[in-house]
Amino acid sequence: MADSGLKKHRIIRKGVQAGWGILSNAHFKGFLTASIYKGPLKNFCVPGMNCYSCPGALGACPIGAMQSIFDARKRKFAFYVVGYLAAIGLLVGRFICGWLCLFGLIEELLYMIPTPKIKIPQKADKVLRYLKYVFLLVFVFGLPFFYRSELGTGDPFFCKYICPVGTLEAGVPLVLLDSSLKTAIGALFRWKVAILVGCILASVFIYRPFCKYVCPLGAFYSLFQKVSLLKMSFNKDACVNCGTCARICKMNVDPMKNPNSAECIRCGECVKACPSSALRFKI
Repeated sequence: MADSGLKKHRIIRKGVQAGWGILSNAHFKGFLTASIYKGPLKNFCVPGMNCYSCPGALGACPIGAMQSIFDARKRKFAFYVVGYLAAIGLLVGRFICGWLCLFGLIEELLYMIPTPKIKIPQKADKVLRYLKYVFLLVFVFGLPFFYRSELGTGDPFFCKYICPVGTLEAGVPLVLLDSSLKTAIGALFRWKVAILVGCILASVFIYRPFCKYVCPLGAFYSLFQKVSLLKMSFNKDACVNCGTCARICKMNVDPMKNPNSAECIRCGECVKACPSSALRFKI
């Protein structure tokens, strides 16, 4: 019975992820005309990773918005974007990562391909998890804010040089749709495609590697995980110490020890799998 409930939960969650992905990329005309939507909705950021330049994107990418509003000439800070994302973090923590991130869904679907899986050693995994905070501090906040080109402007470093989401959702589709762009392909595009291919291959063998080790948005939301209104509670008295919750967590979190871990994406699988209902979400 518990297995059927868990299976149903997984289907529902993936349905929500897919539905949100379609809804936030509902400018279908863009895929036919190789154009980017620039209407009023682009003034608002979607809560998960979704490239601004995707032909179907109706909203802006929060990471891209933070970088583009940082003004390297006047040292202005993107207060309203950071405030908006902080509000989401304070409300639900990393719930967005587990339920409203299209790229996270793509990683999960790739992981479902039947192949031998790789388990990163615990010590190495613990160190690698800090990389996403480096990407957040250096490539999202630091370099765009302080670096100036010869023209006196900054660069959206993470989006321009690293982000595989933008390559998958915008770079590759636009190049395929617009033949004139194919002649403009250079070393930077090839570098970004190489990162994307590496991320795709890694996702087949490792569960959500981009989310675990690279994603700066996940790093940002994780800062609010322990203080968000949505929390996971653990009832020690109800727990039967079966270890099911820790075994089932693909983000390598032990909910009995740290139910509100910064690495938890609040997918809810441990809650559904718990045979004694010792875990639950609460406001």
